[in-house]
Amino acid sequence: MVFKQPTFYGEPFEPETGADKDAALEEAVANALAVAGGIDAADVKVTLEDHTIVLTGMVATPAEIERATVVARAIAGTRPVRNDIEVA
Repeated sequence: MVFKQPTFYGEPFEPETGADKDAALEEAVANALAVAGGIDAADVKVTLEDHTIVLTGMVATPAEIERATVVARAIAGTRPVRNDIEVA
């Protein structure tokens, strides 16, 4: 029996890895923070560590820290969010 390499419309098949999904979630949270009202997220970094969304960086007010947490939780779904953002 001969097996062919799996393809998708003629292109090699590459299943999504966990890293792809993690990067997509990081990007989704970062994009949500960028367009959310009530926060200047230019200096906020979003990473995923041990299944937890981690927010780091600087904002101008404590209210922006709270807003960032609310926005990240809305996108992250069931994943926990750790907010390490500081006031500049």
